[in-house]
Amino acid sequence: MVGRLRSAVRNAIKLQALQPRWGKRREFVTPPETRGGGKSIGEPSLGGDRGARLILIALRDLVAQLPWHWVLTMVTGETSSKRQINEECIINCLPVDLIERIFYRLPVSTLLRCEGVCKHWYNFIRDPQFVASHLQNAHRYALMFFPQGLVSGEPLPSDAILIDEAWSPSTYAVPVIGPDDLLFGSCNGLLGLYTKTSTIKIANFATGECMHLAKPAKNMRGDHFTFYSFGFHPVTKEYKVTHFLGDCVEGRPRNKDKFSVIQVYTLGDEKWKDIPTPEALSLNTVRNSGVVNVNGTMYWLTEDMIASWQHAVMSFDLREESFAIIALPTAREDHDHYGPRKFWIRDIDGKLCMVTAQTRRYDARSIVGELQIWTFDNMAEQRWSQKYNLKNPPNYIPGPHFVHWDRILTQLSSSDVDSYELIGENIEISFSKMEELLEGSPRKLYNMQSYICVKSLVCLDVYKKASIVRRPKEQVGWQLKKWEAWEHNLRRVEKLWGYSNKHEHDLSEIAEKMVKMYQPFADKFHVISEHLRTILNQVLQHKPENLNQPRFPRRLNSLEQERDREELSSRASKIKDIIEVQCELSVDSNFYVIHVLCW
Repeated sequence: MVGRLRSAVRNAIKLQALQPRWGKRREFVTPPETRGGGKSIGEPSLGGDRGARLILIALRDLVAQLPWHWVLTMVTGETSSKRQINEECIINCLPVDLIERIFYRLPVSTLLRCEGVCKHWYNFIRDPQFVASHLQNAHRYALMFFPQGLVSGEPLPSDAILIDEAWSPSTYAVPVIGPDDLLFGSCNGLLGLYTKTSTIKIANFATGECMHLAKPAKNMRGDHFTFYSFGFHPVTKEYKVTHFLGDCVEGRPRNKDKFSVIQVYTLGDEKWKDIPTPEALSLNTVRNSGVVNVNGTMYWLTEDMIASWQHAVMSFDLREESFAIIALPTAREDHDHYGPRKFWIRDIDGKLCMVTAQTRRYDARSIVGELQIWTFDNMAEQRWSQKYNLKNPPNYIPGPHFVHWDRILTQLSSSDVDSYELIGENIEISFSKMEELLEGSPRKLYNMQSYICVKSLVCLDVYKKASIVRRPKEQVGWQLKKWEAWEHNLRRVEKLWGYSNKHEHDLSEIAEKMVKMYQPFADKFHVISEHLRTILNQVLQHKPENLNQPRFPRRLNSLEQERDREELSSRASKIKDIIEVQCELSVDSNFYVIHVLCW
């Protein structure tokens, strides 16, 4: 395999050398668009793309298939000089722009492994320009977050499930999300997590890097994760956390009804800043309708009794840290026999959207009539356009992103998570082709959040020198006593899996010996061996597969935990069947032996 790899690399170098070069390299080459196999705008068509694809295959073999000691020997051999190391590391002999093309196409998990190969690769992958360029072409995921709660009096931890473009759910839990963490934002691969301690957490869920920040106000009454938001400004390249600070009650801030200050923290700064709002605004509206960050601006709904629909959109520019009011589109006539109208602020395909529908007169949770979705097109002209008009919509609209790849994510009354394809002409849409993604039980009804996220290499080290960064002193996460029973059950399941694998292995060896022992009787004595042959076939059918398949020591998400328990139960049932068949084979074969001897 090493020889084939070297041959592939040499052929790619020759192929690259035959192509024309278009100038001296001055900066990182932006990778071509991968959708549809097209090229990036303005880039000449080169055979180097073929070479890059060939090297990509070779590099994946190098990183994923070759033994690590072989790779490390190339770059860290104790008896080799630095010159010999560079000669042996054949990938580094490639043209720099070709190496860039290779790394641009690798996922974050593979790049993290490549960091440990040599210092040159580490510096290359951690270069800020490379991180930014790699982020531009990162694959998007739908992240479904379920906050922690109680089920039959027992605590149920927070959980997150990633859905890829093929609508396949992830297997493992997101390590940076603790059992009590609550998600309030996702931006460029970073998650904003609210904790019940004195800190909030910013974490890169792909690299596992975390940073704890002191909250802006201590011991605040009524503080809630929905009053925090996390955004990024594309011009200043700054990440900012915002907090809606409730007005003081009896001399203490209390997040209950109104707020007159937004607290802002820029990652890397030393402290929070207080930005006064133009007037006192409603906290309840923020909590009920949501907050979104689009292109460096934060948006939320506020009450305005003289405006259309008696609501308006308030915007906060993260760069200028200034406010503006956006009028909603002209209201339609509501049906008298329906109840009050609900509003949500959402983000669809990177655009600010307002979603509204009427509710039942005696059940504000149930949506009736039509669900209108409006997109904000022009700030200067304050212009909106209606994107969708959904008939018979679902009752729950998760936020801040509920439309993924032309499908709507929602939770049904059974707590199951489903997706609906948007099918229709113009703006008139009807739901069709419903697909169940996962069972929501025993999760709380209408409590799911939906985000768009990517896996990135964005590093938090540059922000950790600020004095506001804290190290949690108290026990947090799975170390808390409330999760001891949960952890005990997980360890018990792992032990049962170990017992199951051992029993299957032992029973498989016994089955093979029994088949070899009694097969001659089944072949020789045809009159009495039909039943014995049937039992032997059953033994062979029950032989387990993948006996030595290892179980990776990683925490599963809730969906995969349920599947894991079902599979364990199924395997325990199979073990029982194997034992019964082997016992029957032993008894019947002994009877046949005695019968033959007597005969």
